[in-house]
Amino acid sequence: MSNYFKVKEHGSTVRTEIMAGVTTFMAMAYILMVNAGMFASLGTVSYGAVYIATAISAVIGTVLIGLLANLPLAQASGMGLNAFFVYTVCFAFGLSYANGLVLVLVDGIVFILLTVTGLRKMIFDAIPAAVKTAISAGIGLFIAFIGLQNAGIVVADSATLVNLASFNVFSGSATWATIFPMLLTIVAVFAIGAMSKKKVKGAVLWGMLGGAVAYYAIGLITVPDFYNTAVAPNLTSDFFGAFKEFGAQAFGKVFTEGFDFSAYIAEHGMSNFIVMFLTTMLAFCMVDMFDTLGTLYGACAAGNMLTEDGNVPNMDKAMLADAVATCCGSICGTSTVTTFVESSAGVAEGGRTGLASMATAALFFIAMFLAPVAQLIPTYACAAALIYVGVLMMANVRSIDWDDPACAVPGFLTVAFMPLTYNISYGIAFGLISYVFIKIFTGKIKEVNAGTWVITILFALMFFLTR
Repeated sequence: MSNYFKVKEHGSTVRTEIMAGVTTFMAMAYILMVNAGMFASLGTVSYGAVYIATAISAVIGTVLIGLLANLPLAQASGMGLNAFFVYTVCFAFGLSYANGLVLVLVDGIVFILLTVTGLRKMIFDAIPAAVKTAISAGIGLFIAFIGLQNAGIVVADSATLVNLASFNVFSGSATWATIFPMLLTIVAVFAIGAMSKKKVKGAVLWGMLGGAVAYYAIGLITVPDFYNTAVAPNLTSDFFGAFKEFGAQAFGKVFTEGFDFSAYIAEHGMSNFIVMFLTTMLAFCMVDMFDTLGTLYGACAAGNMLTEDGNVPNMDKAMLADAVATCCGSICGTSTVTTFVESSAGVAEGGRTGLASMATAALFFIAMFLAPVAQLIPTYACAAALIYVGVLMMANVRSIDWDDPACAVPGFLTVAFMPLTYNISYGIAFGLISYVFIKIFTGKIKEVNAGTWVITILFALMFFLTR
C-alpha cells in the first residue's frame, strides 16, 4: 500500500496517513446521523435505510478519490445538497423520494460528461464570481435555519411568519420538558465552537455525542415519563434492521420507481416539468461542482499540495471520482456525493496520499454496522451540527466585494433568498438574474458570456412556468 500510494515520495509515513484518515473520519462522521435524520423527515424512507446508503456511498466515493487521484480527501452526501433534495425537490416541488434520486443520477452523469469532455470549465466560468461565492454561504444560512427549526428554537408565527420559541416557564406556554432540549442545542453549538477554537479533532462529532448524553441524562432525571417517550422507542431497533430497510426502501429505487413522473406532469403539465427538471438538475450540478472545486483547492492549498502552476494534482481524476460516487449514491438511495471540506482536518494532520482516504473509508465501513447506536442521537443534538455547519459555510461571504454593487447585490440576493424562500435554486436564480440586469443597465452587457445568458434564461423561465 505504501508503494502504491507513493507515501515516502510525498514526504509522509504510513502511520501519519492512517492517523490523518482517522482525523478526517472524526471530523465528518456526523453526516451519517444528520443525513439520515434529514431524509427520514420525508416519511417515505427510514432513518436506517438512509444511514446505510450514506455509509456505502461514502465508502465508494472515498475509495475512488484515493485510488484514482491519490489525494487524502474523503467524500459523502454533501451538506446543502441533501437539504436541497429534501426541502426543495421533495417538499417544495412535490417530487417523490425516488424522483429526486433520478435528478441526482442525471447530475452525476452530466458531471461525468463535463469532466471527460472538458466542458466543466465553461460552466464554471459562466457563473459570476459573486454568485459562486455566495452559493455556499446561502446554503449555510439555509442549513442553520433548518437546524434552528428542528430544535424548536425558531417556530411559525401567524403575524411575522417566524418567531423565537418561548423560554418562559412561568407563562404556562412553556415547560421544562420543551425548554431543556432547546437549551441543549444552544449549549451544544457553543461547545462545538469552543472545541473548534481549541482545535479539538472531530469537534462537531463530539458536540453531537455530548449533546446526546446530556439529553438522556438530564431528561431521565428531570422530565416525567421521559423513558417511555424518548428512550424506550430507540432501544427496540433490530440490529440488522437498517440493512433490511435499505434493501426494501432505498437501494435501486431510482430505477424501479424514479422515472415515473406522471403524478407531477398530471398536476403541473409537461412544459412545467421540463423546465423544472432542467433547472433543478442544473442547480444540483452547479452546487456539486462548486463544492468540489472549492474543497479540492482549499484542502490542497492548506497542505501545500498544489502543483507548480497552482492547480490541484490529478484534478480531473478527483472530479471523476466525485461524479461516479454521485451516480452510485443515487442508486444506493442518497443525495449527491461530494468532497468534504472536513478533509482539511486530515490534511492538517499530515495526510498527503490516498492511503489516508483508505483509512477513512474503512471507518465508514465499520460505522455502517452501528446504525442502531447512531439512531439514539436525538434531533436536538443533530440540530447543533446543522447550525455549526452553517457557521462554517458562511465564511465565504468575506470574498464578496461588498463595495461594488454589481457584486454585492447578486451576492446578497443569492444568500438571502435561499433561507427566506426555503429554496436553494431560487437563491441561485435571483443572484444570476440580478447580475445580468445590472450588467445591462450599466452598459456592460458584453461582459455577460453566452453560458451565463443560457443559465439565467432557464432560471427565469422556472419562475414563469413552474410557479
